[in-house]
Amino acid sequence: MRSSLAPGVWFLRAFSRDSWFRGFILLITFFIYTCYHMSRKPISVVKSRLHHNCSGIIQPTNNTHSINDTTWCNWAPFDQSNYKELLGAVDNAFLVAYAIGMFISGIFGERLPLRYYLSAGMLLSGLFTALFGLGYFWNIHVLWYFVLVQICNGLAQTTGWPSVVACVGNWFGKGKRGLIMGIWNSHTSVGNILGSLIAGIWVDEQWGLSFIVPGIITAIMGLITFFFLIECEQPLPPHMVESEDSQDLPEDSHSNRDSSLESAVTYSKEPGAQPAAISFFGALRIPGVIEFSLCLLFAKLVSYTFLYWLPLYIFNVVHFTAKEAGDLSTLFDVGGIIGGILAGLISDYTNGRATTCCVMLILAAPMVLSSLTGRLVTTSVMLIISGALVNGPYALITTAVSADLGTHKSLKGNAKALSTVTAIIDGTGSIGAALGPLLAGLISPTGWNNVFYMLISADILACLLLCRLVYKEVLAWKSSLHRDRG
Repeated sequence: MRSSLAPGVWFLRAFSRDSWFRGFILLITFFIYTCYHMSRKPISVVKSRLHHNCSGIIQPTNNTHSINDTTWCNWAPFDQSNYKELLGAVDNAFLVAYAIGMFISGIFGERLPLRYYLSAGMLLSGLFTALFGLGYFWNIHVLWYFVLVQICNGLAQTTGWPSVVACVGNWFGKGKRGLIMGIWNSHTSVGNILGSLIAGIWVDEQWGLSFIVPGIITAIMGLITFFFLIECEQPLPPHMVESEDSQDLPEDSHSNRDSSLESAVTYSKEPGAQPAAISFFGALRIPGVIEFSLCLLFAKLVSYTFLYWLPLYIFNVVHFTAKEAGDLSTLFDVGGIIGGILAGLISDYTNGRATTCCVMLILAAPMVLSSLTGRLVTTSVMLIISGALVNGPYALITTAVSADLGTHKSLKGNAKALSTVTAIIDGTGSIGAALGPLLAGLISPTGWNNVFYMLISADILACLLLCRLVYKEVLAWKSSLHRDRG
């Protein structure tokens, strides 16, 4: 007895299985980068424990400190009067190492299997995160230990972003990339929330566990990545491609064809057939990489300034209570999730990534400046809108734009450039992430208005850098309209 699968039936089965794999990749990479951000967050929670006013705490009977000593419960070396500078050094150690390491991370990422690269990065990141917390149990009170651990963790974390963007970019086509990655990019906020909640459980008693537990979770996710991550969608091997003559094959042979897609996922080409990895300067020559990289520098400068300074600004200038300021600042993150999704959706519909970023950047800083009115309801709504406008371009550039440029037509199908392009763009943006809070701290004593002037200037510079790309997109729209009328 002979039978054959109709081409349409075989396609539907393959499509269904392919869609399942795409959904799985989206989910596992979401959890991967959620863990990366979760392991970054505890330091911001534990800062308040490393140095705070001890006057309201009863000293133990065996304590040798003076009764009037208000720093006896602090953790050395952060018990000194220059504790802000010391904590800033710990923060900058991570941010600077991350920014520098990002430029070389993508080069390694495209030359090594993403599954191995991500797994090793997560295991190392989990280790260094836990080592920071072990400083509590090992009773370490020297600054160099915490700075060194942060530097190593910053370098380890650079394995994450280029790899997950490359993996998602390999599986999803360009058509709906903006919307899909806008939703997927919410892992940043989810990781920050989880990191805060987990760190908050132990911060008042054994703050070392605030780092150790996220570190263990990150390492476990690294093992899951090693066993289950599928790097990219592979073409069917030649011997599994169904031909027209296959209709006369025995029935048993059709059961082999049903599993062809599953075999294709694990199929790999001969090493000689793999495209050559692109160089750093070769990636810079891809049209749009330099413009979007510099634009992200200023976009991240604005975003990270709000991230680190918005609660203090609300507390000092709008005169809300500390609790109200903290609660309101979370609305800015909620707006960031919405902005990332909207930016992706709009850019997909208009096919204008640069124009979408430019318009949102123009509106961002003035909107935040006018949003803090002192009325709770109005301020809440305006902060959500401001968060969407500030973080929308940032999310779009680091996800969909990076994936688009990494699969640019000038590469002639060489998708191995995706990791390097992503690393260049995000590495340049990370420089802005380190500069923004630093500049805000230096400028804020002269007046908060000057900080906002700095942010508006950064927005204008980001928009100017995109002018050439916006012009090209406008010309493309005009050409499309003329064709439609014709």
